Amino acid sequence: MSIEVKKLLKQFGEQKAVNNISFSVSKGQIVGFLGPNGAGKSTTMKMITGYLQPDGGQVQVCGIDAVKDPMAVKKKIGYLPESNALYYDMYVREYLGFIADLHELKNKKQRVEEVIALTGLLSESKKQIGQLSKGYKQRTGLAAALVHDPEVLILDEPTSGLDPNQIIEIRNVIREQGKNKLVLFSSHILQEVEAICDRVIIINKGIIVADDQLANLQKTSDLNIVKVRFKEALEQEWLIRINGVSRADKTDACSWNLQTTQPELVRKQLLEMSLQHNLNIVSLQSENQSLEEVFRSLTQTSSTLS
Repeated sequence: MSIEVKKLLKQFGEQKAVNNISFSVSKGQIVGFLGPNGAGKSTTMKMITGYLQPDGGQVQVCGIDAVKDPMAVKKKIGYLPESNALYYDMYVREYLGFIADLHELKNKKQRVEEVIALTGLLSESKKQIGQLSKGYKQRTGLAAALVHDPEVLILDEPTSGLDPNQIIEIRNVIREQGKNKLVLFSSHILQEVEAICDRVIIINKGIIVADDQLANLQKTSDLNIVKVRFKEALEQEWLIRINGVSRADKTDACSWNLQTTQPELVRKQLLEMSLQHNLNIVSLQSENQSLEEVFRSLTQTSSTLS
């Protein structure tokens, strides 16, 4: 139970949407696949699932070549695409039964009821899909991806359109599925990735710029964040001119996140500045970057170097 991607290439005209990328994912892993808009995430996922032909390289899912035998690969995969195309005239149970028939499930009725319960669709299961809210349409797409109990789950923005309570519920579903399946999913909600994933792959402009355990990405980065809160409101200029501060982001009227590679130096200068200008520091601490900060530094740097 694995995904093996080797030197995968996809071009649209002269643009290399996916540029010779390689990675592998194994059973029991929930891997976040991240990148800015247009980075190549959805294109890569479509090639893994066999919905799009690569222009070069190889994709194997559970040992099956996705180019040579795309139908066999589709049987192994549960895929929730970003667009989540559904038949709006069909009822929820009818649609899930239709998907179950495509997979030739013998226990169709039982399995449909199981995924309805699993994805929290019971209250809406007698409605036409077109009558559902965006969040429940997304749940229906997820239920369809799960109905044949696939070995591999490919989820492109699975929590799109869900409210905070629904996000927590679907997060728990994904986490539970990840115990026995391979899960690769993309999301623009980086807190979701931090909550679910141990490993993160970041792609930018068709190239993988990071592939590591989340904890390692945060620890090995040279950049740190110094969080400081004053009693007084300060202008950004006061903080930007401190030696070692590369960026100053205001989090509220009196609080700042300072990006730096020299957290101890910045802390010392903040204390000196507060004494010199009679300022009151309420709190001062440094910490490793959040995933959002790692993501921004990697994708922005990569854009500058390209």
